[in-house]
Amino acid sequence: MIEPGPLQQIDRTYVRLGRRKLSYFSGCDYFRMASHPEVMAALKSGARRYGLNVAASRLTTGNHQLYRELERRLAEFFAAESALVVPTGYMADLIAAQTLAGDFSHALIDDASHSSLSDAARFLDCPLVQFKHRDAADLDRVVRRCGARAKLLLLTDGMFSRDGSAAPLADYLEVLPKDTVVLVDDAHGGGILGRTGKGALEEAGVPRHRRMIQTVTLSKSFGTYGGAILGAAALRQRILDRSALFMGSTPLPLPLANAALRSIGIVAADQGLRKRLARNQACLKDGLRKAGWPLPEAPGPIATLAPESKSQIARLEQGLLAGGIYPPLVKYPGGPAESYFRFAISSEHSREQLDAVIEAVGPGPRRGASGEWRVASDEGPGARHEGTKRRSGATAATPDTRRSTPGCRPRL
Repeated sequence: MIEPGPLQQIDRTYVRLGRRKLSYFSGCDYFRMASHPEVMAALKSGARRYGLNVAASRLTTGNHQLYRELERRLAEFFAAESALVVPTGYMADLIAAQTLAGDFSHALIDDASHSSLSDAARFLDCPLVQFKHRDAADLDRVVRRCGARAKLLLLTDGMFSRDGSAAPLADYLEVLPKDTVVLVDDAHGGGILGRTGKGALEEAGVPRHRRMIQTVTLSKSFGTYGGAILGAAALRQRILDRSALFMGSTPLPLPLANAALRSIGIVAADQGLRKRLARNQACLKDGLRKAGWPLPEAPGPIATLAPESKSQIARLEQGLLAGGIYPPLVKYPGGPAESYFRFAISSEHSREQLDAVIEAVGPGPRRGASGEWRVASDEGPGARHEGTKRRSGATAATPDTRRSTPGCRPRL
């Protein structure tokens, strides 16, 4: 993988690339909390009051009241019995799995899960069995294959970052044995999904019970840094007793903990954030569908376009740059095999920025006579070219091309 060039984020929804200021739809700072004035003020005041770093494990001399306050606030926000703050969201999965090692006969994992869950499974000391992406029927098949006496752990993303789809947790619970432990990596869903932002569990209408573990990051919907493990109080204590990763790690810097506290308060209190995010998501996705792009019906604020040829990728890149938009081209675990364009939508993008994306990408695929998706050609907007089949995963909505100039601006 080639290391990309440096970017400087500016004005909340833009980046500076060389001398150009471009609209920014990369990253997953869904509410732009990383640049919220009150969060920035909390960061600065935290540095003045507490210094930068405790320079020790929390289980030696590095514990601090801010960590406990942050855990209390996270448990309250997510309606969890307990929370434990850890250095990063990635480490949250590793620490949880290290703590659970030896408890299970089999671990079952969605085959499109984030690499943090795959890495975490290495700690479990049991076979890892994949099931098809978001497929409860295939999960049922795998469960039956494990046998009636199996002790199971289910591993899945809550919201999948490749397309914003959510794990069908309620369907999974219908086919899982009652004593199955479920570990949900809700890095992208926490703060976003559900009526009040509690994440994938709330989105699926699944009650939080003692066998449900939710891991989150503070770097996406909360725009700061760090991770957390949400679950029963007994789990928290077991982590303190068993996880060498937690015991041997320095916690996140205190100014960032202070900033995270303020960010959680803002996200919890400002209902307008989620309303604006839902509006912007609907605008961009509806506009892209009307232009002919097949997008899944998914609750997350992510729109993915996946051309199959390098020439098609180059055409889209050129169109986006010409439209003043940084091309959000990624190649990431859990996504399509080749590079794809992942537009991460925020509550703070303007209607003009959303319309510019729709205009810049041009006409999307259409269905051919045999049912495959046909994508726009390399000759520029308006031309057609056979070649791209519909991607697997969530069901794609049928494009509606009746409107010739789709966009998000309200009609006067």
